[in-house]
Amino acid sequence: MKKKNFISSVLVYFIALLIPLLLVLQTMQVHKYKTLKSEVKELEKKQVELVEENRKLISDISVLSGSDRIEKIAEEELGMHKADTEDIVRVEIKGK
Repeated sequence: MKKKNFISSVLVYFIALLIPLLLVLQTMQVHKYKTLKSEVKELEKKQVELVEENRKLISDISVLSGSDRIEKIAEEELGMHKADTEDIVRVEIKGK
């Protein structure tokens, strides 16, 4: 009978100690969850910013690589002109 009382009292003490421990662990998990949630929000915001910047850069590339723009720079800044038919030389290499 004494052994049964001892086991039940140890069990009660164990449960009494386990409850605050579980509450502390729960609090730690909540803190970790909030921290990770905040981090995810920041990363999502940064992702949106990077996507917008990428769209802008793609648009800039389209504008800068336009054939009209390149032709204008070649003529005005580099003094180039389109080759006339008589300026074109064809070279053929015949193999064995």
